[in-house]
Amino acid sequence: MSIIKLFLAPGKEHSLKRLHPWVFSGAIKKADGEPAEGDIVEVYSNKHEFLGMGHYAPGSIAVRIFSFEQVEPDYEFWKGKVQKAYDYRQRLGLTENPHTDVYRLIYAEGDGVPGLIVDMYKDTAVVQTHSVGMYLVREHISKALQEIYGEALVAVYDKSAESLPAKAPVAPQNGYLFGEPTGGVVVTENENQFFIDWEGGQKTGFFIDQRENRDLLARYVKDKSVLNTFCYTGGFSVYALNAGAKLVHSVDVSKRAIELTEKNAALSQEPERHEAFAVDTFEFLKGKENMYDVIVLDPPAFAKSQKVRHNAVMGYKRLNAEAMKKIRPGGILFTFSCSQVVDKYLFNNTVMAAAIEAGRNIKIMHHLSQPADHPISVFHPEGEYLKGLVLFVE
Repeated sequence: MSIIKLFLAPGKEHSLKRLHPWVFSGAIKKADGEPAEGDIVEVYSNKHEFLGMGHYAPGSIAVRIFSFEQVEPDYEFWKGKVQKAYDYRQRLGLTENPHTDVYRLIYAEGDGVPGLIVDMYKDTAVVQTHSVGMYLVREHISKALQEIYGEALVAVYDKSAESLPAKAPVAPQNGYLFGEPTGGVVVTENENQFFIDWEGGQKTGFFIDQRENRDLLARYVKDKSVLNTFCYTGGFSVYALNAGAKLVHSVDVSKRAIELTEKNAALSQEPERHEAFAVDTFEFLKGKENMYDVIVLDPPAFAKSQKVRHNAVMGYKRLNAEAMKKIRPGGILFTFSCSQVVDKYLFNNTVMAAAIEAGRNIKIMHHLSQPADHPISVFHPEGEYLKGLVLFVE
């Protein structure tokens, strides 16, 4: 296989020499051919120094580097990537944990595999590719998972139809690369149980990245009234119920999300203390002054590009101000942003602005982020997307 070479403009090699895995289209001076979307390309400096190998795609980010060394990107190469990710999760104590059997196995750039997400739900791996290049090697990924996990793996489900670029030159269909349909599974996370529907749910079926933050919430909810907004499948709600909250209300505009939340609440120790509402969060908050001791704000990404960042910031400010106005004195607010273009400094300043608008005195109790199975490469700080604060509202 002949690999097309791309040559960068003078001075554009510095980020790659610092091991940042993205090559922007404006940095490319010329190519020795015409790469198609998904092709493997080699990137060279203007002086013809080899810099890395990656998958090509049209658009702002033209190449996502998967190796800074010249390699043969065959099955053994990809298996090595999966094995390395597995070994890291084993080091974290996640691969054979009786208390938690749901975790992220591969997190894109954080694991040196841009464009690939693999989540483990007990004995099923759910694969999501975000680039055509990774989509084209999905069978290698599936085979590697089978070899590494052996009999502990019963299925590999590919859910790339929603995650690939809309104009990608492939026709992805979600389906099983290995194994048979199971209709979902009940997983355990820190002793809490959840039903996972990877076929019909958002993303891969569950927001694994909030595992440690849900566990933190459990410290503060005993005998308290809790509101979980944008609840999706009710992760924070189940933790609150099992930790002894006297009342838990779950709110999400999606009726399907509320159905899943109620299904998960039924698996908890105190399901009778739970009530769910399929309604917009802002509408629900009207008239709810001094009703809740703990409020969780975990909205979807308000901004997915720099163009709409300002509108997103205004949305976060409004949401946080409303919650601050409604929460009881001495209440605790868990607030999050998963918008990558809103960094933690901007998010913190937005929350401060909300506190000024609400007229409440606020203390920061905890700074929150994503867990270690969503690793952030020191060379790729953009991998840090989840920001959170735990606030004491006087």
